[in-house]
Amino acid sequence: MRYVVLGKTGLKVSEVGFGGIPIIRLTVDEAVAVLRRAFDKGITFYDTANAYLGSEDKIGRAFAGLRDQIILATKTMKRDAAGAAEHIDTSLRLLRTDRIDLLQLHQVAQEKDWQAISGPGGALEALVKAQEQGKVRHLGVTSHSIPMAVKLIKTGLFATIQFPFSFLEPAAADELHVVARSLGLGIIAMKPFGGGVIDNAGLSFKFLRQHEDIVPIPGFDSVQYVDEVVALYDQPNAVTGEDLAAMAAFRDRVGGRFCRRCEYCQPCPNGVMITAAMSYPIIAHRMSKQVAVNFSKKAIESVENCTQCGVCLTRCPYQLPIPELIRKNHDLYLAHRRELGQQA
Repeated sequence: MRYVVLGKTGLKVSEVGFGGIPIIRLTVDEAVAVLRRAFDKGITFYDTANAYLGSEDKIGRAFAGLRDQIILATKTMKRDAAGAAEHIDTSLRLLRTDRIDLLQLHQVAQEKDWQAISGPGGALEALVKAQEQGKVRHLGVTSHSIPMAVKLIKTGLFATIQFPFSFLEPAAADELHVVARSLGLGIIAMKPFGGGVIDNAGLSFKFLRQHEDIVPIPGFDSVQYVDEVVALYDQPNAVTGEDLAAMAAFRDRVGGRFCRRCEYCQPCPNGVMITAAMSYPIIAHRMSKQVAVNFSKKAIESVENCTQCGVCLTRCPYQLPIPELIRKNHDLYLAHRRELGQQA
């Protein structure tokens, strides 16, 4: 395992990190075992979020007594100062720590969100105050919109940018990563498996390891999976023509019918939470059905408000048949509820 400096944060982190979503579906004991296995294998960078249900608590339990040997990153989706301040204090308590190494504004993809965050009484005020108080060491931002991400990092307010990056979604390399490097930002690759679409770890990391200054944060849900991914870093990386062909074939097979969470389709005039509803199959795949149903309830049930007006179709840069897909996801949600013995 190599250790790299995460941009101008100066934080030295393992070349591959740990994404905190999958441990949501594990028991506390199971999650602690996976987290400790990752630590024993040399992973020192752990990324989670206040929104990831019990993830922060499990990470806090796993690393009690080991705080100085790991780097903790978490996030808030709050757009107001009071809400963000509350999230920070909650994260500190659950993570069992007195400081957060990297606090990230979560999923800033639309101008209205940035205006709320950066305006009077916005979340940015709370983050800066927390940094001044020593509760937070560095500030970062995550996004699913390249134009917005580029705008955000050019403000000079952030030390890191977290953005989707995989052989299914390589576009960030063309502009976002170039600008980030020129500004000295640390680059964190979320969704190294395309949000759960890619099922070939070897192929995924052959692509990712070509970009040595980018830190991917795959989610782990078993010690076996930790071992599999870390083992990839124990050998030199070589991308062959056969690998490139396999990546191309995978892209052709998956096609364009999956949501990249850019949020260009939002807001829906009828209140449908399109982005979250589009993600239900992946959430259901990554979590237990019970957790997925509870986690996505509000978003999926908002699909019932869809009138098929077609506004989202005019906005989607990937030309996805959004009304059709969210209706299928709604049907899948209802099927899961029936399997769980819940009234649909």
